[in-house]
Amino acid sequence: MFTCLNLLSVFYHKYKNNTIMRTFLNYLLAALIGGFGYCLIEIIYRGRTHYSMFFAGAIVLSTFYFISKNYELPLWARCLAGMLIITGIELVFGIVFNIILKEHVWDYSNVPLNFLGQICVPFSLIWFVLSGVTFKVLEKV
Repeated sequence: MFTCLNLLSVFYHKYKNNTIMRTFLNYLLAALIGGFGYCLIEIIYRGRTHYSMFFAGAIVLSTFYFISKNYELPLWARCLAGMLIITGIELVFGIVFNIILKEHVWDYSNVPLNFLGQICVPFSLIWFVLSGVTFKVLEKV
C-alpha cells in the first residue's frame, strides 16, 4: 500500500500542473483508500473480507469524493446520499456475489428489516453516520 502511495506521490508531483492527470490521480487515490478502508472495516468488524469489498469501497469513496468536490450540500443531505450510495452498492454486490455467484460474502437474513439478506436498515443507519464522518474528512482534503 505504501509503495502505491509513494508512486502516486511521484506522479502527482510530476504532473502538478496538468489538471487532467492530477484529477485522475486524486480519484485513483480516493479509490485505493476507499478499497483498502472498506476491507479494513470488514476485517475489524468480522475478522475477514472478500476481494469484492475492495471494489465496493473504491466505488463508494470515489463517488463521495466527486460529491464533495462538485456539490455544496448540507451535511445531512450528504449523509443521506452516502447512506443510499453504500446501501445501493451493497445490494448490487450482494445480488451478484452472494445470490448469483453464491460466494457467501455476507448474510443479513437474521438482521431485522433486511431485503433479500443483502441490505438492512440497521446497517444503513450505520452507513449514514460513517458517511458523515467521511464527508467531514473530505472537506479537509
